[in-house]
Amino acid sequence: MSRRIVVSVAAGVVVLGGAGAFALAYAGDQSPALAHSTARYTAPAADRDGSLTFTTDVTASSDVKSVKVLAWPANSSFAKKGLTAKDMAGVESAVCKPSGGDIERCTYKVAVTRADADGSPKGQWHVAVLVTAKDGDTTLDTKAADFTVA
Repeated sequence: MSRRIVVSVAAGVVVLGGAGAFALAYAGDQSPALAHSTARYTAPAADRDGSLTFTTDVTASSDVKSVKVLAWPANSSFAKKGLTAKDMAGVESAVCKPSGGDIERCTYKVAVTRADADGSPKGQWHVAVLVTAKDGDTTLDTKAADFTVA
């Protein structure tokens, strides 16, 4: 092999290796990400409670520490002042299970009684999600999914 080809191949390996290392380092610094978020609300019937089920896929390079979930009416004070991570501190957590690679499938389910439904504002609601990774990185999505209370 000629010396020029060997030098070119060696330079290519160095460039590709550097790009790969950069990509790997960048991927490790990314905040947790949500995907495929859905909310399903079922109103209570005469003989049974209803429910709210929220599901999302969370990707976190350092694994998921917690996923906090809060359903809030679109016409509430949060719509005006904005929802913060501090507002999410005391809310309930979703249950997360590994789903392959860095992805965890997280599900939050709560029963909705007739009294709950009667006392809740009608109309559009949003689901806010605060994800905390084990390395301390956080992601807050104040409108991860929507549903309607009729």
